[in-house]
Formats: sequence, C-alpha cells, structure tokens
Amino acid sequence: MKTRYILVLVLFLLCYILIGGTLPYRKNPEVSEEYKQNFSVKDYYGTEEGTDRAKIIIDNGEALKERIRLIDQAQDRIVLSTFSFAADTSGKQMLAALLEAADRGVQIQILADGFNSWINMEGNPYFINLAKHENVEIKIYNKANLFLPWKGMSRLHDKCIVADERVYLVGGRNTFDYFLGDQDCYKNYDTDVLVYNTGGKESSVYEVLEYFDRLWELECCKSWHDKNVLDNCQPSVRRADQELRQIYATMKKEHPDWFEMMDYETVTVATKKISLLSGQTGLYAKEPQVFYGLCALMKEAEDNITIHTPYVIFNQDMYEMIQKVCDGDADVYLMTNSAANNGNPFGSVDYLLHKEEILATGLRVSEYEGERSYHSKCIAIDDHISVIGSFNMDIKSAYQDTETMLVIDSEELNSQLRAAMEYYQKSAEPAVLKNGEMEKLFAREVPIAIRLQRWIIKILDPYLRFLL
Repeated sequence: MKTRYILVLVLFLLCYILIGGTLPYRKNPEVSEEYKQNFSVKDYYGTEEGTDRAKIIIDNGEALKERIRLIDQAQDRIVLSTFSFAADTSGKQMLAALLEAADRGVQIQILADGFNSWINMEGNPYFINLAKHENVEIKIYNKANLFLPWKGMSRLHDKCIVADERVYLVGGRNTFDYFLGDQDCYKNYDTDVLVYNTGGKESSVYEVLEYFDRLWELECCKSWHDKNVLDNCQPSVRRADQELRQIYATMKKEHPDWFEMMDYETVTVATKKISLLSGQTGLYAKEPQVFYGLCALMKEAEDNITIHTPYVIFNQDMYEMIQKVCDGDADVYLMTNSAANNGNPFGSVDYLLHKEEILATGLRVSEYEGERSYHSKCIAIDDHISVIGSFNMDIKSAYQDTETMLVIDSEELNSQLRAAMEYYQKSAEPAVLKNGEMEKLFAREVPIAIRLQRWIIKILDPYLRFLL
C-alpha cells in the first residue's frame, strides 16, 4: 500500500511538472503591429565609417585568449551574460581573471541562466568564492524551481562580455571547455565578433550595456550568494580562492601573450554601423521579434544569403516567414548539422522528422559533417551585412529565450565572415531526402542509451516540439 501511494505521488508530481511547464508556452504569440511599424531595416545600415571597428573570431583558443585579455585590460566595469558557466579548465581560467580584476577594483556583474546555474554553479566553491568578493555581484535569470514549472522554459540565452565602454564580445559561445580554449576534450565550433569602440558616443556598446542593464533589473533576476558570511567559513571556498590565484599566476607565466596590450585599431576592420537586435526579456512565451527582424533584413537581400545555425526547428509561422525570404531575388543557403553530427538530440530527431518541410520552403540546405558539432549562429546578407549572436533557427530561440544578434554593416567584416563560413561549408553535403535516414539514428552501433533517448524524443516530438 505504501509503495502504491509513493507511485501515485511520483506520477502526480511528474504530471504537475509536465503540464505546468508546457501549457504557458503552448500558444506562440505573433509579432505585434506596433513592433512591425517601429521596425525599419534602414536603421541597420550606415552611410559612412562609424565609431565601431570589429573582427570575427572562430578559433576556440583565440576566443578564450581575447576574453582573458578583455578582462585584464578592464579598468572600471565588466559585465558577463552567459547561458552556461562551468568550473572546468577554461571556466576556472575565466574565474581567476575575474577575481584578479575584482581585486584591483573593477566592478563585475555576472548574469547567468537559472537552470544551468543550478546545475553548474550551485554549491560550487569556485563560483561562491567569486560571489563573496565585495566588487562582484552575480545574478540568476529565472532561478530554477520545480514547484513553479510554468516558468521553467524561459531561459537566458544571451552570450556577451563587455569591458568598460571600450570593447566587447558577442556570439554563440558558452563559458566552459566545449567552447573556449585548446584543451584536449570534446569541442564545438562557434563564432564570436569582437567590437572595439574608438571613442564615440554612437558606439553599439551602449546598446549592449543598456540591454544588459535592462535584464539585470528584471524582477526575475535574483542575486546569488550575495555576500553570505557563512561562505567565508567553508574550507572548500578558501581552497578554491587559493587555487584560482595560482591559476592566474600560471596563466601569466605560460601565456604572456594573453596579457599583452592589444592595439585593437590595427586588428579590427572598419564598420559603417553596428546595431543590437534583441527581443522581449520577460518570462513566458515571447513575440518572435528577433526572428521577424532577421527575416526583414534578409528580404532586402539582392544577391545571396548564407545562414549558419546548429538546429532548424520551425513552426508553421516560421516556415511561412522563411518561405517569403526564399521567394525574393536572393539565393538563400542554409548550413546546419547533419542529424548524425548534431550535438542536440532534439534538434537531430526533429530535423529528420521535418526535413521535407524545411526543403519545401525553398532553402538550399547543406548538412555539416565535420569533426565536431557546429554551434555557430550567423548570417551573411549580400556583401555588406553580417549578423552574429545567440539566436538559433528554432522555436525555442524565437519564442522562449532571451536572444541577441549584432547586425553589422561592413564589407570588410562580411568578407571575414564569409571566409569563415566557406571554410566549414567544405565539410557539408547538400541535403536530400534519403530512404532509411531515420533508421540510422537507431542503428545497432549507436549506444543503447542514445538510441533510447532518440526513441523517446521521436514519440514525444509531435506533442512537445513547440518547447524545443
């Protein structure tokens, strides 16, 4: 009898979490007429050389180096927004650099996603050690709470780091070893853009900081381990402090080039204008404002559009918007991971289930089959517009997460981005409908745990894909 009651309770809790977590997101809002009227493609174009200069970063080692350099050269303020931050090799190197910056008086604000911070940060002495510093404040966007599942699918997906009002990085990289550094471990390929403000008040850095500050002040963003006196008593926290300081000293010794003063003027290229494209920031289902803006920009293309995205998961409205882009004058090419190469199991299965619908939009699709999963989110429009940031071509990015994309008007940067894109496209094959393609995901050589996971996703996909 006791076992029966326990099973009933467990079943009730599972239904409570499932129903509570899905119903608020079941209906996807449309973009408001007010937003459409206020959105103008012309706002993203410049007429002459602007205040900002920029460069593309695709190498994971360089991505870590530039973050450490940015932190080391900051004098007043560092803000970091991240979907996932872990205390692995590169994560500890970032924490060590941030701790040293805080020691010298730099004010540091870190904003992390609620679910991933619960997994990677809660109880972790390295993060607790940083949070107790008087010059550091860490906040969590939508802290995970199983008793309030209806908030659970709203995630902070932005990835940016800003030093003072001088230089910043935006892209698709999370803050751990999959995306940063040259460690010998599993890696993802990704793209960042580094932006340098030459000194004008028209710089896009102020848009990025205004967006961060707006997020920071949201009611759903709560302080994390805010100077808890008990944290100072934990031996593990004291040991973490000593280890991070040793890591910083080791970095200075083994990687002196990471700390050299950078003449950003010489390593970046000119831009006419850089603008931040962002969407709604609150909880629950959001208007697909970023997706609408991207489609509006692409519809203005005259020659060609190249889209890189890890996943393609569209609902009916998104199919129709992309088809309108493809009905224009430009050739529209999209590269995404093949089902076998996709690091996201939901994206992998859903892609094959809906591949025919994706191809029917008119997209010319290629499937990436490189050594690693491809995680970059970027678009090149004709020979002058580049778009780089956190937005995946999927329902979750469109309707549930906070997202940011930089829109850059620059022929030189567009050339950099296209060269990087073409490098990866060499490892991609045209997407075609193949018999037995789905069955390969469940082949005998695939580990049984992964096969089981894929079967569950395949069964649930028609009912839950609006959450993916």
